[in-house]
Amino acid sequence: MTLENLDFDELVHRAWPAPCQERFGGWVFRHASGVTKRANSVLPLGEPEHVGAAIEAAERFYAARGLPCVFSMGPGAPAGLDDHLEARGYRVVDRTAYMTASVASVARGFSPDGEVELAGEASREWLAAWWAVDGRFGDQGLAAAAGILGGVPATYAGLRRDGRVVAVGRSVLQGDTLGVYCMATLPEARRQGLGGAVLRALAADGRARGAVRAYLVVIASNAAAVALYERHGFTWAGGYHYRVRSREET
Repeated sequence: MTLENLDFDELVHRAWPAPCQERFGGWVFRHASGVTKRANSVLPLGEPEHVGAAIEAAERFYAARGLPCVFSMGPGAPAGLDDHLEARGYRVVDRTAYMTASVASVARGFSPDGEVELAGEASREWLAAWWAVDGRFGDQGLAAAAGILGGVPATYAGLRRDGRVVAVGRSVLQGDTLGVYCMATLPEARRQGLGGAVLRALAADGRARGAVRAYLVVIASNAAAVALYERHGFTWAGGYHYRVRSREET
């Protein structure tokens, strides 16, 4: 498996596991109390026998849970599905990039000085820092988000300033591939190189455990995040987007 030939659909699906999953042929209907599109969307892998029937089954699944029907349109989505969804009124949102790098290049410059703390589970402080930046689903969504994070073994990195965790990240080791998630720095601590320190620490930890390549996903329009990752050796390797249809439109 090369940097250019990673199965991003499967890697992301396994690193960010929805607690509720239902199979419909090769498609996976994912549900996590509405917290994050990634865990509350259809992963459409393979060509169903009847595309229209599969879409309708997905719409029923999410309508029964009071959620909009969302499709994650990655490299494994069947040809023509985008057109089918557009014809049914689904709009494109959140264009997202896959970026890849060698773990060695990301870890370059890492200094094991203890500045970044690593743990095998997310502490309350870690969760509070991450959610302060990425908590788009309110305080009640944090429990569901924590459940997603804990669905697979992961490493949690946190960096403190004045006794407070201000920058965090999460990595998931998948064979010799390291997935990087949940990179977040509190607004008052930005532009100090803290995100880079967290990223290097996760890469060094992954390299020590056998990882040779790394990947991450980032909203394509997030220029600051993209620039950070490029400085650490990540390059664009493709992308995906979501197709969303509101409950009122179903």
